[in-house]
Amino acid sequence: MLISVQALRALAAWTVVGHHFMQIFFGFKADTALGRLFVEKGAAGVDVFFVISGLVIFLSTQDKDLPPWRFLLYRLLRIVPAYWFYTLLMALLVVVARPMLPDQSVDAAHVLMSLFFIPSENPGGYGVYPTLNVGWTLNYEMLFYLLFAWALLFRRQWRLLVVAALLFAVCEAWTSFGWISEFYRSDIVVEFLMGIGIGMLYRKGWIRPGVWLPLLGVAAALLAIYHWPASPRALTWGLPSAVLVVACMALERFFADNRLLKVLGDCSYSVYLLHVLVLSAGGYAAQRYGLNPYAVLAVCVVIIGLGALGSYRWLEKGSYRLLKGWFDGDQRSNLSRQKYSDFVPL
Repeated sequence: MLISVQALRALAAWTVVGHHFMQIFFGFKADTALGRLFVEKGAAGVDVFFVISGLVIFLSTQDKDLPPWRFLLYRLLRIVPAYWFYTLLMALLVVVARPMLPDQSVDAAHVLMSLFFIPSENPGGYGVYPTLNVGWTLNYEMLFYLLFAWALLFRRQWRLLVVAALLFAVCEAWTSFGWISEFYRSDIVVEFLMGIGIGMLYRKGWIRPGVWLPLLGVAAALLAIYHWPASPRALTWGLPSAVLVVACMALERFFADNRLLKVLGDCSYSVYLLHVLVLSAGGYAAQRYGLNPYAVLAVCVVIIGLGALGSYRWLEKGSYRLLKGWFDGDQRSNLSRQKYSDFVPL
């Protein structure tokens, strides 16, 4: 896995943390330029995630003869244990620590649909969000994995077109007919295709090392995200996110062998899943005891970082290897050949 992409994944995760800090602590009201930046643009970290997801899934399957069912199995083993753990933890906290999460509600049916990535109206009444609210992105991820599994039946050079056609059929035609939830009728899914396209360019050797041109691309992408509105999202945030990914890949030699950036990227999924729980507790403590919100944020950042590191090593990585070994039986060579980092979800 390219360390530059790992670094960008970590940056995207912590950008989302900043976005939700402004939501939980200040109700999306900001009186500083940095605060307004996180309020208005922090959600763009999700767009970076989606582009990277398309890239990683494409590259991680290129040199492997992976049948569709096994690809889906590995994706589920990679994503589900941590997501289920934090979803059930959120549901438990809503029940036993309601003052900490006053806007949240749970019911058994909604929790069950959340666990199985079925979009449904949150019982809190604020939209189509799962029990662990940030899990809405995983509903799109699971759709992408399902459609990409079908594309594995075709030759490599056709996979982008196959996934594009399937996404159009599902997200445009099927939602129009009422066959699936309107939740999927979003142009954000195009960002997965951007990631696949970047993977194809990389495999062909068209993303070359550089300095000034990639840095110009980074600056242009950040300026575009800063100045452009959030809609149409695939164009105004998705395309700049794709430029960011390409630019970082071209700067890979400046990131290579940086173990810290690799670890930060590895932990990004757990950062994403864990951070709202920690920030909610911090926000409640700050409000109840009159604490400085930025001092509380500093504590939350440490807790999120250390918690995500432990979560990655023992919950994500441990469960994946254990379950994969169980499903693969005695095929220990598969475990050594298949790098865990090949199947990072976000």
